[in-house]
Amino acid sequence: MNETTQQAIVQTLREKILAGELSPGQRLVEAQLAQWLGVSRTPLRYALSVLSSEGLLDRSGGRGYVVRRFSVRDVLNGIDVRGVLEGLAARSVAESGVGPALAASLDECLREGDDIFSKGHLNQGDDVRYAAMNGRFHALIIEAAQNTAVSAALSLNDKIPFVSPATVAFDESARERQFLMLMYAHRQHHAIADALNKGEGARVEALMKEHTHISKESLNLSLPTLHLIAGAA
Repeated sequence: MNETTQQAIVQTLREKILAGELSPGQRLVEAQLAQWLGVSRTPLRYALSVLSSEGLLDRSGGRGYVVRRFSVRDVLNGIDVRGVLEGLAARSVAESGVGPALAASLDECLREGDDIFSKGHLNQGDDVRYAAMNGRFHALIIEAAQNTAVSAALSLNDKIPFVSPATVAFDESARERQFLMLMYAHRQHHAIADALNKGEGARVEALMKEHTHISKESLNLSLPTLHLIAGAA
């Protein structure tokens, strides 16, 4: 079972939770879930552990999980906090200077994103590709900041569902709008990389905060569902 397939199972389950097909408080039975998704239990077990680490599932008993209830306000607040912390990290990277290795890695992310959006629509698996690239882009900046307090705070904040930059949830009914939003978010990646390379600390801090609004907009497409799965908390 390759990593791409494992990530696809994670993404499928994440979207089924977002769509309310797996409801808050529902106990997930591995055998039933594997049959429903048509996958084997080993990659499914991995996917459940990933979603548990993301805060979408709670452990229940020895190896079981239940779908977690969470507040929409918690999610939106968590995204705001991420913007502030990532802005702080990006500013320090810009002010201390971007080395050639970081510049090359960021450029690789930009090229991959450009490739995803070049077709004018999203193909099967593009959501997984984009989420992985987005997570990598953000992680590169955080790592380069070498600020353990910011890294620890972000790690804790990422436990709130849908807050991590590596988590991209798609609403099937609004896929075209999702494509346009993500394409805009990727244009912001270009602006962020440009500001970093030019050493523009204040500009990149503002851009990182603004960048998180896309995450909120994307979730707002699904807010009725989000309220539903949050148990109207």
